[in-house]
Parts: sequence; structure tokens; C-alpha cells
Amino acid sequence: MDLLEYQAKKLFRQIGIPVLPSETIAEPRELKQLQIPYPVVLKSQVRVGGRGKAGGVKFVTNTIDAIAAARTIFNLSILGEYPEVILAEAHYNAEKELFLGIVLDYQLQRPVIFGSLCGGMDVDLLVKNLQQVVIETEFSPFLARRLTSQMGLSGELLLGVSEIIEKMYELFTTKDLDLIEINPLGVDAAGNLMALDGKITISDHALRKHPDLVNLNPTATARGSNISQSSSLSFATTEEMSNDEPFTETAVRWLDWQDQKGKIAILANDDDLALLCWDIIRQKKEKPACAIVLDSFSAQKQLLDGQLQQIWSQLQVLKAIKVLLINFWGTEEMNLAIAKAIFGLLEPASQAVNPGMAEERAITPTNGSKGRLRRSQTEESTAKSEPKIADLPPLKFVIRLATPDIERYQQEFAHESILWTNNLEDGIVQAISLSKAK
Repeated sequence: MDLLEYQAKKLFRQIGIPVLPSETIAEPRELKQLQIPYPVVLKSQVRVGGRGKAGGVKFVTNTIDAIAAARTIFNLSILGEYPEVILAEAHYNAEKELFLGIVLDYQLQRPVIFGSLCGGMDVDLLVKNLQQVVIETEFSPFLARRLTSQMGLSGELLLGVSEIIEKMYELFTTKDLDLIEINPLGVDAAGNLMALDGKITISDHALRKHPDLVNLNPTATARGSNISQSSSLSFATTEEMSNDEPFTETAVRWLDWQDQKGKIAILANDDDLALLCWDIIRQKKEKPACAIVLDSFSAQKQLLDGQLQQIWSQLQVLKAIKVLLINFWGTEEMNLAIAKAIFGLLEPASQAVNPGMAEERAITPTNGSKGRLRRSQTEESTAKSEPKIADLPPLKFVIRLATPDIERYQQEFAHESILWTNNLEDGIVQAISLSKAK
């Protein structure tokens, strides 16, 4: 579960990580009562990345300009998402910008702390200077200082950044987070530090332990969007929690970027994963066709099979597509579920169809739409209403799973139409190569 920036900064403030004075704005006219002195920065509060380059961040020096900028931001779609609120924040004169992050690495099964001397929007420069330290056993302040030393920091700046890393790790463990980032961490002329932007992902399975996080209400419906989301969180019953299949519903969302001439479609289980694929493909001078997100992953075979069939049927509208690039990050159970679903749909003889049951679906691949699978009793058979992928025009699959045991999938789910990998860069290179094949 991803928090918005202003929600992440509430947690930063609680743990003692320095943040700027700010206010959330739900309507442009509220800026007339803004308590923060100008100049200020207005930031679109969306969960997807790339808002700065998309025009979702504006620097303003007076109320008139602020209201005009806020109207623009509220009506700006960023990867299909409109902001419910805007964050108005004091301006900060940063002489240097750093990057700090902690992530639960599913391959290593360890937390990893990251740092880069070059934070901000230049991702290539950030990655080029990225340093990491794996938390093998217990975290200690020494590990934070090791990272800052690897980053090239020294003196008071090393000590100050190390202290922020310690606070980030405390927040990471006490709130059961999957990810926490500060990008950028601003450094002013006096050496003072300020978290200028923040990202937090909370483990869905830990929400019961943290009612304070539920009160942040991170699933508010996006303003002006066709995406229908619940305004409050619902939890599984004890009986449901004991089930081996933790998710019971799959939601499909088409991001509002499409290219009729693109040959590669992207399917991911997170907006950022889809955006990352899109950006890398574009960097390699190729054009993706579309990007699709499975917001809530279902381990139930019947639901997942139906959604994959529906996605492929809808992809026929984009005639040039040759490859479906799948980028999934999750548990081994999720990896196996997607592997079995794709492999089963490519093997027409291996799946029996019950003619007494059909699945009624209401999914429209329009900008920002989100469909949900519904089951109903009908007179027609699924075989007539939904063709298998194998019955449709040929398509190659490049499937990237975050697992150290990719050889298992390459052997157990070997198929001439599937390429398995746990390296995203290699997977994208293979997808581009397949898309160019005659």
C-alpha cells in the first residue's frame, strides 16, 4: 500500500526526520488562506512517479499565480491519476540533493539500505552513483555510517545523514514497511538537511497491526478519475486470513499512454514497475504500445485466468503488438500463480472448460479505467465467449519475476512462446529483439 507524499511526511515528522512547513489544499481557493509565506512549491499528490517531468510540481511567488497553478495541477492526469489534494510547501534552497532508501529485497530476503550522492529527477545519474549495504543480521548505526562513507560523505554531513538513515530504519521496522525513500534529501549552504520528498510502501499484511496507518486513508479515490477505489480499508476475516490465497479480487487498470504502432505491451502489478519498463524501452529508442496494471493481485486461478484472457482479447485492438512484457514483484506464491496461469492458457489441451459456468466481465481499456471481474450463471459456455490465448494470433511473452530461483520457472514452465528472467534489463532487451523478429 503506497502512501502519498504528505502522508509519508507525517510519519517523517513523527520520527524526527526534518520536513518543511506545508499544508494540503483540496480546492484552489483555499490558497487565499495559506499560512505559509511565499515563495512556495505546489505538488500534485499522486502515487505514480514522474510528476515533476509531467508538470505536477509548480514554483509560485504569490496567491494569484498559486491559484492558477493549482487549477492546472488538479486537472493534470499523471499516468491516469488525478490528485485529490495538492501539497503546498515552503521553498527550500538546496545546494546539494541526495537520495536515501530502504527496501525489503525479496531475492536476498534482507533489508537493503541505499544512498546516492546525486538525488533528484536525474535517474541515470542517481543510479550511476548508487551505493548499498545489505542488513545481514541486526541493524546498527555503524551500517548507516558505512553507507554514507561509501557515498563519499564526510564530517558533519556524514553524521547528519547517518542519523536520518537510523530514523528511517526505525520507521521501516516499527511500521512494517516494504519501502521507504527520501528523494531528494536537500542540503543547504549551512549543511542543514531536509526531506524534500518521500515515498513509503506499507506491507498489506501488516495493516491490522497499525490502525494509525489506516487512519491516513491512503486509498482515497482519485479526483476526476474513472478509477473506482474504496475510500476506506477493509480487512479479511480470521477465516480468510488463514486461506493460502490472500487476495480474492483482481483489478485491471490501463494507464493512459498508448501507441498504436508500438509492438510491446507492458503488464505489471504496480504503477512504478510499469513506468520503469516504459522508460527503459523508450531509452532504447523503442515505442511501447500500452501499459496495464493489476492493482490487486489474485492468487485464485479462475480469476487470474479470466483476467489474462480478457487482457489479451482487448490487446487485439492494438494490431502491432508482438510481445507482452510482464514485470511482477511479489511473493513466491504470486510468482507461481502468474506462471501457472500463463502456461495454462498457452496449453489449450491442459485446461478443461465447464460449459455450465461462464464469466461475465466488465472491463473497458479506456484511459484510467479500472474493471472488476464478476461471475454469473449463464447458458453459454466459456469456450464460446472467451478464446484461449493459444487460439488468438501468436504472441511472445517475456516474464520478469523477482526470484532467485528463475531456473525453476525456465524448466517447469518451459514453452516456445515464453522467456523467463529475473533481470529486468535483460528481459527488456529480449522483448525488443522479439518485437523486431519477422
